[in-house]
Amino acid sequence: MAKLMKRKTKTLIFIFIISVILSLKFPSEIEDERAKREKLEKEEMKFSVFLQRESAMSTQVGVISSADELHGLEYDFYRQNCPQAESIVRSTMAKIYSQQNDISFGLLRLLFHDCFIKGCDASVFLDDSNGNKNHSVERQATPNKTLRGINEIDMIKEELENACPGVVSCADTLALATRDAVVLAGGPFYPIFTGRRDSTQSYFDEAMDEIPKPNDNITQTLFLFSRRGFDERETVNLLGAHNVGKISCDFIRDRLTNFSGTGQPDASVDPNFLNELRLACQDSSSSTDHDGTVASMASRAMISQGLSSSVPSGARFDNHYYQNLLKGRGLLFVDQQLMADENTARFVAVYASDDGTTFRRDFSRSMVKMSNLGVLTGTLGQVRNKCSFPIRQS
Repeated sequence: MAKLMKRKTKTLIFIFIISVILSLKFPSEIEDERAKREKLEKEEMKFSVFLQRESAMSTQVGVISSADELHGLEYDFYRQNCPQAESIVRSTMAKIYSQQNDISFGLLRLLFHDCFIKGCDASVFLDDSNGNKNHSVERQATPNKTLRGINEIDMIKEELENACPGVVSCADTLALATRDAVVLAGGPFYPIFTGRRDSTQSYFDEAMDEIPKPNDNITQTLFLFSRRGFDERETVNLLGAHNVGKISCDFIRDRLTNFSGTGQPDASVDPNFLNELRLACQDSSSSTDHDGTVASMASRAMISQGLSSSVPSGARFDNHYYQNLLKGRGLLFVDQQLMADENTARFVAVYASDDGTTFRRDFSRSMVKMSNLGVLTGTLGQVRNKCSFPIRQS
């Protein structure tokens, strides 16, 4: 009996070993599967890029035609002369985000302000005054005085210059870093076409007049976005970027106490939310100068978009922005004005109605379109070594 049991045990062990061996794959098979998986991922990426490109080209209207809009941009433009470019941007952006997890909104706003004025050409970084104090540069325009992210882009650009001097433009650096920051904040991935070049001049007057303001009404907002080729749905979608980050009390103080010079608060603000905002801002004395410009960041109270959220959300980059607008709890006047127009209010309701999937899908498409506005490619513009200074031509 003992011998029989021993023989059965050996048999079971032998069967177990054989089954394990049969379940294993040889290295060549593993490599084949890995190659197939990588090929599939590349094909999926190509297909995604194709859909995004077709979407951008089919919907692009306005200042520049769609064909010119994307001319010269490619997916993975630097694959030959700086193949590690996008991984450098991604890894450096991850380090920055680990120390500043609110940087995503800063970069989104920086990209928006750059692309809205003469296209995505990094003109917002530029100091082309040559020491002339009478020459105002774009980054000095009132809407740009509170921009964040310029130092962070300089950090990323320095890493790129160390690896590939004079190759990757500041415009591409900003576009790639913003996309990666959106993903790090829990937002959707979207493809970035590269090959942008940098402007040789800045545009102060245009920045003063053409960047949407926090107190713009819905008519002005739609007008400014339509000039860049964005329809009503895309405008509502892009303003959804306000769902992350912080807003200065300076941008909303008039809504709380003296809206449009009436001596009364903005009637469109939910009363309970009005009290929350007043409480949040009561410790911050006014830091707006007599000429309307905003003082230093350190002296201003900041309100997180999370304050306006009474809807529990597990995602950082979600659709609570739209849900709050339906309740009269938009932080900025320009936000709440989306409810003042029948068409834009309808799109607010659409984005608020599900788990955020519709907003995220449309946001990906809108950001591809935004990132391709008015780009300089080919022999136009230049590639700056430092984003703040143009390269002087000999």
